[in-house]
Amino acid sequence: MNRIKTFSATISNLNRLFWLRNVAIIGQWVALAAAQYKFEMHLQMLPLVTTICILMLLNVFTFWRLTHAKRINDGELLMQLLADIAILTVLLYYSGGYTNPFVWMYLLPLTIAAVALPWTYTWGITALSIASYSLLTFYYRPLSLMQMDIAEMSLHGVCIAPGGKGFSLHLMGMWFGFVLSACIIAYFVARMGHTLREYDRLIAKAREDALESERLFALGTLATAAAHELGTPLATMAIITGELMDSSREQPSLSEPLALLRKQIYRCKEILTSITSSAGQQRIEDAEAISVSDFLQRTIDRWRDIRPEVLIDLELGGIQPSPVITVDRTLGQALNNLLDNAADASPQRIALAADWDEARLDISIRDFGSGLSPEEIVNAGTLFFTTKQENGLGLGLYLTRLILERFGGTLSLANHAQGGVEANVHLPLNQLLIKAEHDCI
Repeated sequence: MNRIKTFSATISNLNRLFWLRNVAIIGQWVALAAAQYKFEMHLQMLPLVTTICILMLLNVFTFWRLTHAKRINDGELLMQLLADIAILTVLLYYSGGYTNPFVWMYLLPLTIAAVALPWTYTWGITALSIASYSLLTFYYRPLSLMQMDIAEMSLHGVCIAPGGKGFSLHLMGMWFGFVLSACIIAYFVARMGHTLREYDRLIAKAREDALESERLFALGTLATAAAHELGTPLATMAIITGELMDSSREQPSLSEPLALLRKQIYRCKEILTSITSSAGQQRIEDAEAISVSDFLQRTIDRWRDIRPEVLIDLELGGIQPSPVITVDRTLGQALNNLLDNAADASPQRIALAADWDEARLDISIRDFGSGLSPEEIVNAGTLFFTTKQENGLGLGLYLTRLILERFGGTLSLANHAQGGVEANVHLPLNQLLIKAEHDCI
């Protein structure tokens, strides 16, 4: 969501630049015509007309980008502003350099950069604008009308010749004022723009968090209702499997699968009971103190009871004795979801590696399946997105991500170099840590 918002804001800023450039092009044509025919100034028309035509072509290209591009990043807006500065520098070079009254127009792309672009880009535009203005104090084609006015005023005893002290001080003051204005805009306006962008980001995040809370509330309500409705059929299934076990005692080939089925039914009833009993409780009410190593081992053992047919390669390592943390059942459920996804992708074998210290816990869960496409990796963890077709609801990774974020953790998915998908969990322990025990728990 934030990424889409960034692209939309950049497109909007480029659109404003497009219309501002249209106004500048019209003004340049009017100023060129007035200078040539009203004030009878002898300008080098060919380079000036060519430069304005290049600016028009740039704006045509900008219009094409606005109508065809789905993504426009800050780098492209920066290149557009750099092109504006280069074109403006050429125009000023052929029309009086820093003596041109429109030299202040360097501030326009600088102001846009200060509001719309990151801090480093803004100071890059500032440095280029100041450098261009400074070069125009030494290299430019003088305005013929200004030379005539200076000569005429010199006849009346006014010492403002180009080499005169008064005129030089005036132009030096203009240059100093421009540098000061550019630095002020680059600093204060850029900070204001950054504050506004940060404010928009926080608002977008608050809306996203509110939407996530609404979704979780809806899911919690549905889960409680489903747990209530599933209780009766599960009880019926438990009774029937019990009767089948009693009637098949003399058939060992049936008793073992029936025992496993009955065990799974009771496991489902335990899960439903935990859902209904813990609805509305806070995490601290159901938390327990346990060492990191014991928590991981207990979670893995409980998952093995559910999926005994899957071979799991374990690699647990970290400081010993491991820190003691407070956890509730949701954190274990989040890891179970990741283990289930890995086992669904490669039913024969999965791998789990964990490493920890006093400040963080890193867990890597890898399957040996066919991997995910780039689009699936981007969408994984969003609500109701699944790659299991009719066998998945699209809730496991979504709930896992939300649970880990509640504890300050993160979840990332990536295709492993040797095949399969690797889920990486990073969990800071500062919110869970009780103390670092110096005796084994």
